[in-house]
Amino acid sequence: MSKKNKKEKDPVEDEILTVEKELANEENLNEKNPLELLKSDLEKEKDKNLRLFAEFENFRKRTSKERIELFSTASEGVMSALLPVLDDFDRALQEIEKSDDSGHLKGIILINNKLHETLKSKGLKSVGAEKGDVFNADIHEAITQIPAPTDDLKGKVIDVIEKGYLLGDKTIRFPKVVIGQ
Repeated sequence: MSKKNKKEKDPVEDEILTVEKELANEENLNEKNPLELLKSDLEKEKDKNLRLFAEFENFRKRTSKERIELFSTASEGVMSALLPVLDDFDRALQEIEKSDDSGHLKGIILINNKLHETLKSKGLKSVGAEKGDVFNADIHEAITQIPAPTDDLKGKVIDVIEKGYLLGDKTIRFPKVVIGQ
């Protein structure tokens, strides 16, 4: 029976042994050379400083990128408000071209070109959507579907209702199209 008791460990004795080992380790740490302790502290501080510097660099780059993005799209509200005016100019040009009044046509064309060039210099670009293009839901907004006049126009743009526009790389209005079914 005594052999059995020796093989079984008492949990209290295990705890005592663990505490004694921890105390021995602490004593060994305290016995380390003060120079080694200072070196380890220095390494910790260097690592902390390096991480802090890297975090600051990432923050600086991120805010710089956000600022550039903000400047490039700051005029989005104004540009969006001017899009109906551009549409009206396009409609006016189409109607005046049908009439015989070339004097008015030249004036409207000059004003239209000047407006388009000014907005283009501010970053506004027209999104090209033409009749016969393959419909792509990523770049077109389908207003309606109509039966295709021919089989080769199924799934393609039949008519462009409104042009689309980009401001920088951001789409501020998708081209509104009618597609063949």
